[in-house]
Amino acid sequence: MIKSMTGFGRAETVFNETYEVSVQIKAVNHRYADYNIKTPRIYGFLEEHIRSRLAGSISRGKVEVYASINKIEDDNKQVKLNKTLAESYILSLRELSEFDLSDDISMSTLSAFGDIFDIEYKEIDEDAVKSAIDEALGIALDAFIAMRISEGERLKKSILEHLDSLAVHTDAVEERSPQTVIEYQDRLRKRLNDTLAEIGASADESRILTEAAIFADKVAVDEETVRLKSHIKAFRAALEENTPIGKKLDFIVQEMNRETNTIGSKCNDIELTRHVVEMKSTIEKIREQIQNIE
Repeated sequence: MIKSMTGFGRAETVFNETYEVSVQIKAVNHRYADYNIKTPRIYGFLEEHIRSRLAGSISRGKVEVYASINKIEDDNKQVKLNKTLAESYILSLRELSEFDLSDDISMSTLSAFGDIFDIEYKEIDEDAVKSAIDEALGIALDAFIAMRISEGERLKKSILEHLDSLAVHTDAVEERSPQTVIEYQDRLRKRLNDTLAEIGASADESRILTEAAIFADKVAVDEETVRLKSHIKAFRAALEENTPIGKKLDFIVQEMNRETNTIGSKCNDIELTRHVVEMKSTIEKIREQIQNIE
């Protein structure tokens, strides 16, 4: 089973009739695992907790997580009067009486000075908050992974079709290559015979065979096609693994491309060149697709 690195999942839950939770996960392809997690500031401790959960399910990809959590009855805050500061304000206001002002200090007067009130946060039940986020995160993660698997299966089907095409062209190269040696030998014999006929001589068959053998050694691609077939087989096997295989596939594609380039460098035949062009094009299509495989 292969997974795409592209995915999306979302969940909204109510935990124990206490917390309203929303989690959204989305990801695109990336060379490594890159997590960007956003949570409310007072719940910053959740970031590492969420990261740990993600690491168990996602090995590659640029992942963004948006998590919000609200307490249905917000009793996390309490207001406390800063008596020392309030008394200081009162004394300062009374000093204004020296300016022959009426003493009209009241609660409304003091309440205008907002800094005499301190907002204190009660201790947060971190275990309860983690349990609340886990429930929504689990649902969102399941949807996210399901989408990745679905996209991965689509990629797998397309890649297998490309591998079939690559195998067909490889077989054609393997079949055509020896024929080019025979054709070269025939052309060489004909040229020599045509040339020597003018002086009443005949071509030295042993020399023709020697030249043909030298040519055959230069254009032989049997080793390359054998290795290329082996890489195709390894690629197919990797597609059936249940572990992240993106990096492995990338390595195999590099080897496939190397063998194809070597075959191309040995080609001096139009038909072989046509097959090599198709092989390179197919490998490039595969390379582009595996960039999105985990």
